[in-house]
Amino acid sequence: MVYYANYLKFLEEARTEFLEERGISIKELTQQGTVFVVARQEIDYKSPSFYGDVLQVSTRLANIRIAKLEYEHEIKNQDGRTVCLAKTTLVCVDKDLKPKAIPEEVRKKLSYINGGDVL
Repeated sequence: MVYYANYLKFLEEARTEFLEERGISIKELTQQGTVFVVARQEIDYKSPSFYGDVLQVSTRLANIRIAKLEYEHEIKNQDGRTVCLAKTTLVCVDKDLKPKAIPEEVRKKLSYINGGDVL
């Protein structure tokens, strides 16, 4: 079976791809002094997956606040069975790890959340 903590890696990769697909580069943000850190992680394990399984990670941005992004994830195996459900809260911080507002260009690229209103 896949070790439970490995799912955290899958979720991080999915969040990074989610942002990159929307033209948001984590590397560039980091170089500019903006970092997103995990503040909270919830995972409900529904069924096991095994080494060699092909897993699909679905990621959606559930909410955006001034300095916080909230994601919801679902991981399914190749048979369509739900392996786990997860919620991740990221906080935007500066190079000194102090909370800061999400940059405006990032907010604009994610502004479809909440019917176009970024909270």
